[in-house]
Amino acid sequence: MGLLDSFWSWLGVQTEVEEHVMELPAAVERENKATNNLVSIHTNKNLKVVVCEPERFEEVQALADHLKNRKQVILNFENTPPEISQRIIDFISGTVYALDGQSQQLGRNIFLFAPSNVEVTKDHRSLMRKGGALTDAFRGDR
Repeated sequence: MGLLDSFWSWLGVQTEVEEHVMELPAAVERENKATNNLVSIHTNKNLKVVVCEPERFEEVQALADHLKNRKQVILNFENTPPEISQRIIDFISGTVYALDGQSQQLGRNIFLFAPSNVEVTKDHRSLMRKGGALTDAFRGDR
């Protein structure tokens, strides 16, 4: 502050606004940087899996709605007629494709359909095994 500023300050007229900048200690800044790199492994506690044994094609819309709501769907077709099973698989496969999801055959008549928020990976042992195509399960080889 200069002499003129002191005079104006003495009269009660002040032209400058004093700013007080408080600096954070270096330890606090390092602590904030360290916590920015943390990732919680409990990000999605509401992950749900729907297991269903469909008997009719009319159930397919509810199954597609589960996928749209980001839930995994496991379908067991052991007690479902092969022609209805194929129609359901075709419909749900289209739904999964539209949602950028994935599908996987788990067993002869068991399928997993997952939305895009779920990553489906194969075990390296199952890649070595020779399995049938998707439609082999419905040829009547039950």
